[in-house]
Amino acid sequence: MTCIAKSVERNKDTLLSRLVRSHWSDRTETPLSRHLDSIVHFIVLGALMLLLLFGCKVGPNYKRPVVDTPQTFRGAMAPDINPENSTQSLGDEQWSDVFKDPVVKQLIGQALANNFDARIAAQRVAEAEAQAGIVRSQQFPSISVGGNETVLRLPTALVQNYNNRSGNSGGNSLFYGGGFSASSAWNLDFWGLYRRQTEAARAQLLATEWGERATRMAVVESVAQAYLQLRTLDRQLEITKRTIAARQDSLHLTRVLEEHGAGSLADVRQAEELLYAANVNLPLLTQAIEQQENNLSVLLGHNPGPVARGLEITDQPHPAEIPAGIPSRILERRPDILQAEANLIAANAEIGVAKAQFFPQMSLTALAGTSTNQLNTLFNQKNAYWYAAGSFSQSVFDAGRLRNNYRLSKSVEQETLVNYQKTIAGAFRDVANALIAYRKTRERREQQERETEATAGAVSLARVRYNGGNTSYLEVLTNDTNLYNAQLTLADTEQQEALSLVQLYAALGGGWQ
Repeated sequence: MTCIAKSVERNKDTLLSRLVRSHWSDRTETPLSRHLDSIVHFIVLGALMLLLLFGCKVGPNYKRPVVDTPQTFRGAMAPDINPENSTQSLGDEQWSDVFKDPVVKQLIGQALANNFDARIAAQRVAEAEAQAGIVRSQQFPSISVGGNETVLRLPTALVQNYNNRSGNSGGNSLFYGGGFSASSAWNLDFWGLYRRQTEAARAQLLATEWGERATRMAVVESVAQAYLQLRTLDRQLEITKRTIAARQDSLHLTRVLEEHGAGSLADVRQAEELLYAANVNLPLLTQAIEQQENNLSVLLGHNPGPVARGLEITDQPHPAEIPAGIPSRILERRPDILQAEANLIAANAEIGVAKAQFFPQMSLTALAGTSTNQLNTLFNQKNAYWYAAGSFSQSVFDAGRLRNNYRLSKSVEQETLVNYQKTIAGAFRDVANALIAYRKTRERREQQERETEATAGAVSLARVRYNGGNTSYLEVLTNDTNLYNAQLTLADTEQQEALSLVQLYAALGGGWQ
């Protein structure tokens, strides 16, 4: 530890030492010397206060732990393999540049302004700021002032009787009294107890601020995901309505063929089965859409209600290559990592708080004032009084309380360190998973498109064969069912691809800027 006391011990011929020696040297009592004595007293007292204020600060100073970061993210795309573009990252971009849909931008803006979780997080920051101010105030002396005034009126007869018996003449039945006082108390922070507490409180404030930014990032991610899910439900509802219309036409044709003897009642029943199967999904999708609108409205900080629409799910941006950047940069960008590090700084400072309690605790108290029964002599030097005292206390026996408190603070710091390392490892995992998901969902969507096209061709061929009397309606039923399911699955796959971009953006620490 570094102490000013050691520096003073090594430099005994300082100006302060010479002033003290000259103060106690042989001198003649004159008004000038008394004035110089007061100046010397003030300098010595000021130097002593600075020494006590900026003395030792026990406990370890924080150093960022060494973290083993990979050279590249697993699943990194071409831009990250190229060293010239390795500094670029999707996480550095503003959310307004990532999401191209104007409605999404509008919804995210509303959510950041009105979302309940975001507003709660902002209030927590304000609470942490106030708490840090409370803790910091312990480093400084507290000063209070007060005054009093009393008036006493005695019975005139009692005063006259007293004056007659004592031989006094005149007298006043009103008596006045008053005074003014100021007091001060200061717990000296020679060992850095309160400074370490302030350091911990400021780190907790920083952790709360990063927590608020993590909440903002989560709001951006949640709104984008909820909107994409809503647009997917819209897409599936549109597919279902088109399927119902096509199946109604098919049922009408089947009935006409059955009436003219070219078809059978079994074909009609199978056509009805197809139509009713699609109709069953219609209220389910409508319910899901309205519920999703309600969920999104609450994210926006609004009452449940309808939500505006923008681009179709198929028109959402799908860049072929996404730069993830250098893995070490994520340590400076992800709010949850920076929040975990701020908690680690606070836990490190708490070790100093616990260690400082092993040393004597010192305090100064002072009281000064004036008291008189005559208002015009309130500030007369003869009516002044003052009092000053210093004290210290040192624990002699506490049954291991201080020692175990110190062990506890070190254990908490080690736990917080492990949590910091775990958060970093989880961030690398999130990015790798999101990169893999984005690439694989794109491949799945491309294959699903091919399957849907092939199924649509099979349905057309089956209808031609059925209309020509070359097959039963069962073939039409089977292929039509496959087509409907393929179209719904394609819409879901398009949603997963769009969501994977949002997840990758959040995993890289984007969205809170």
